[in-house]
Amino acid sequence: MAASPIDWSQWQGGIHATLMFVVKDGRILLIEKKRGLGAGKINGPGGKIDPGETPLQCVIRETQEELLITPLNPRKIGELWFSMSDSPHILCHVFRADDHIGTPTETDEAVPLWTSIKSIPYTRMWEDDRHWLPLLLEETHFHGRFIFEGESMQWMEMDTSVNWS
Repeated sequence: MAASPIDWSQWQGGIHATLMFVVKDGRILLIEKKRGLGAGKINGPGGKIDPGETPLQCVIRETQEELLITPLNPRKIGELWFSMSDSPHILCHVFRADDHIGTPTETDEAVPLWTSIKSIPYTRMWEDDRHWLPLLLEETHFHGRFIFEGESMQWMEMDTSVNWS
């Protein structure tokens, strides 16, 4: 892709958020989002970081609220920066866990979907997911920058030279 039209060194996320992906036994736990940004799309549980909350605290809380499970030993694998034409910019911390406590349960926010990692429904997901979700599955740390016009990705850049440990 061409050079970014944004000076990312000056970029700031207006919304700070998280995503969680539980990967276990060749499957990944996804959700069908019922409301809010991305309603109807497939994604991982997550949401906005509350004031005074760390990204780790947020991703655990959001997973508990959306699926009624607690991810075990979540670790940050990636960071996504989104410049959006029709909403505030988003800085998203992406976590992975290899197990959880509880049974994934449908809530008013999400429907749980255990999916084989070989048949992830990318056509029902945000356009950027196909570029970084395979890195998460490989446990390769990443930093992605994306520009969206509505739901259409206009530009992207992936960096795998980062380490979030």
